[in-house]
Amino acid sequence: PVAHHQLLAHGLGVQALRAAGAREIGIAASHSPVWTAGDSDDDRAAAELYDTLTNRLFADPVLTGTYPAGLASLLPGPVAEDLRTISAPLDWYGINYYNPMRVGAPRPTAAAAADTGSSFGGIEIPPDLPFAVRQIEGRELTDFGWPVVPDGLRELLAIMRERYGDRLPPVYITENGCSYGDGPDPETGRVDDARRVAYHDGHVRALHEAMAEGADVRGYFIWSILDNFEWAEGYRQRFGLVHVDYETLARTPKESFAWYRDLIRSGG
Repeated sequence: PVAHHQLLAHGLGVQALRAAGAREIGIAASHSPVWTAGDSDDDRAAAELYDTLTNRLFADPVLTGTYPAGLASLLPGPVAEDLRTISAPLDWYGINYYNPMRVGAPRPTAAAAADTGSSFGGIEIPPDLPFAVRQIEGRELTDFGWPVVPDGLRELLAIMRERYGDRLPPVYITENGCSYGDGPDPETGRVDDARRVAYHDGHVRALHEAMAEGADVRGYFIWSILDNFEWAEGYRQRFGLVHVDYETLARTPKESFAWYRDLIRSGG
């Protein structure tokens, strides 16, 4: 019901903006490819449920005017009229991407220590859900503990195109970024965040590949220009291209700032 009323508020907002003459109206939602953690039917069902709750619950009503199968009993009554409002045509669709999610069936408590589903983005996840988020092994991790999977962005755009076809409007990558705690060198003052440069280099290349495959992508936005307040994590996680000293408020462009500036200038 909460998600439904968020979506209804979006649809009513679109109506109000259209009535006021606004142009280029869209929505931004977080999406991830969902990888099945095992070969069992239970693992596949758990991954499908996770995909439904984190991806399709939001994209399906907006882009198709329907909810995924199996959710009818969870909705706050008849929603056909609401769905007509929710699915008002958009000029663009925004995607926030950080990493894929590897999901399987929940395991007995003694075996659950390897699951990473106890928290996500600083928020504790209840232990009795019908799915468990597992580590994606063999990948570099950001300081947030998120795996670095640039090709997941290409994969996600391919999924969206296959799933929604012509109903998917032009796409903007409205968030993509990584948390690394690099700070100014005490002698030079420089912030050498080579890992962030590598992260965005890989993701821009994956995005270029997705566009070559046919994805209609109109823009790419890095999260974030500045180190900032990150929800449940407060000021502990640093995503910015510019380092912020939270005591003095001094702002120091990182090496990634210069790299991205030059990438934009060169049309790279």
